[in-house]
Amino acid sequence: MATQEQLHQWHELAQQLRVDSIRATTVAGSGHPTSSMSPADLMAVLLTKYLRYDFNNPSNPNNDRFILSKGHAAPVLYAMYKAAGVITDEELLSLRRFGSRLEGHPTPVLPWVDVATGSLGQGLPVGVGVALAGKYLDQLSYNTWVLLGDSETTEGSVWEAFDHAAHYNLDNLIAIIDVNRLGQRGQTELGWNTQIYANRARAFGWQAIEIDGHDLTEIDQAYSAALAVNDRPTVIIARTKKGKGVGALEDLGGWHGKALKSGQQEKQAIAELGGERHITIQVEPPEEQAQPAILGDTQPLQLPTYEQGAKVATRRAYGDAIKALGTAQPDVVVLDAEVSNSTYAEDFAEAFPERYFEMYIAEQQMVAAAVGLQVRQYKPFASTFAAFLTRAYDFIRMAAISRANIKLVGSHAGVSIGQDGPSQMGLEDLAAFRAVGSSTVLYPSDANQTAKLVGQMSDRDGVVYLRTTRESTPVIYGAQEEFPVGGSRVVRSSDKDQATVIGAGITLHEAIKASDRLKNEGINVRVIDAYSVKPLDVQTIHQAAQDTNGNLVVVEDHWLEGGLGAAVLDAFAGTATTPIYDGPQLRLIKLAVRDMPTSGTPEELLHAAKIDADAIVEAVKTQVRQLVGV
Repeated sequence: MATQEQLHQWHELAQQLRVDSIRATTVAGSGHPTSSMSPADLMAVLLTKYLRYDFNNPSNPNNDRFILSKGHAAPVLYAMYKAAGVITDEELLSLRRFGSRLEGHPTPVLPWVDVATGSLGQGLPVGVGVALAGKYLDQLSYNTWVLLGDSETTEGSVWEAFDHAAHYNLDNLIAIIDVNRLGQRGQTELGWNTQIYANRARAFGWQAIEIDGHDLTEIDQAYSAALAVNDRPTVIIARTKKGKGVGALEDLGGWHGKALKSGQQEKQAIAELGGERHITIQVEPPEEQAQPAILGDTQPLQLPTYEQGAKVATRRAYGDAIKALGTAQPDVVVLDAEVSNSTYAEDFAEAFPERYFEMYIAEQQMVAAAVGLQVRQYKPFASTFAAFLTRAYDFIRMAAISRANIKLVGSHAGVSIGQDGPSQMGLEDLAAFRAVGSSTVLYPSDANQTAKLVGQMSDRDGVVYLRTTRESTPVIYGAQEEFPVGGSRVVRSSDKDQATVIGAGITLHEAIKASDRLKNEGINVRVIDAYSVKPLDVQTIHQAAQDTNGNLVVVEDHWLEGGLGAAVLDAFAGTATTPIYDGPQLRLIKLAVRDMPTSGTPEELLHAAKIDADAIVEAVKTQVRQLVGV
């Protein structure tokens, strides 16, 4: 039972958090003060008594982790940092200012923020990943605390997290739902009906505790009960009031995302909360100072190799390569969305079950878990069909904002998958991943190339995407050849080339067939394997355009918009980083999927889409005829 002195300390700190949330947002002229005021009591007790965190060493593996899923309540988080003595009052009042670390929603620019939040419904799924790392990989006793808003619990991703957290018995995960009843435009779906939240959580296998989120004793008891459970995750469902403590704001609509006016309105609110305070508390560091478990020995990487001329699907090579990577690097972890027998992630699962997490058909949770795992310095590879990664696109976008290092693999891309039809064909993925900030996009054409690229993905920062092919394709490269990210490979070339064909993956093989046919007709073409779609090998493409009279044909098993063809065109756009092209006038033909595909054989579908050897031959002949004026 908390003492009167503790209760007084918590109350005073909670009031400070509210006042500082008002002060910071008023100076900024924007922000979410009322959303920050409702969880202030919850945060005061957590920070003072329960959170075990060494602010001087954020990377301490024993630290508890705290994720503010309701990222718009960033002012209360920053007020907590002030109370912990790690930011000054002056920095607190720089909220939302250009150049400030205190952005409108938290990002890892701050060393105590593990992941960016603000796109709702993501904090708890990421927390599942962090908790997985703690329980199964680090095997340390830290807890992961996640503060959610009530509105965001309508996101399906939250219930994917509830499901997976219970499946993996994550008793080190504590969710706190700030049920303040009011969303952006009015009452939330469930209002203050905390029993419905609790019933849903219990149905998923969680311990659920309903409390008055402004009763400090109830908060204390709930946190203690959460830490006592050792067989399931806990959710604390806290009934609160938005704008708590200020009569002109408390439980009133129309204040979401609005700052108070500087002057009398701000002064009156602060006075009602008891005035400014500048309390600094000593947050308790973790008692345990253990090291993460060691799940294997680091060994030299021995990637699989394949005989030239053999036919091997690049998805098969991914499975072989990730298993080899797992042998060499004990920090490599693999996740899959119940298609591991198609992506061949099952090979890793069989070899290293302790480092494999099945995410079932929950692609958002899969990507979020990968983000959470990399918080603890693991190297997560997450795989599914390329088409289904679109379901998790917002998580991928936010992963880039989190500066997360994750590796994503999309198989069954393009019309070349054949009879399954368009619902299974990833035709948007290259465009989607190219648009992600600081991403890397790779599209290998044979097994040896795939293995080499997988080996490089492990240590590459940012969001790295590898596109693999369902069909078996010829191994055209020797096992000892290297394929640096940002490079390309010229696979056909002569000093008489009249055009250049640029392909990747399945279309590279069509380009090779086309070049052989054209050569028999007296037309030499250069063929470039653009296996690194982003970053693209601009220099090689510029040189090819210069050497082949500006004649380029780009062929891709992807929609016309945003893919390899767009990447090649971007290589000729003047930017701060792209060298200016100084050669013959560019005459570029883009061969890509333009009409909705159907079921059929891969050969039929490539031909129907006009991205096979026949279409390439015709495109090159069109360019050559124009060149000679025929």
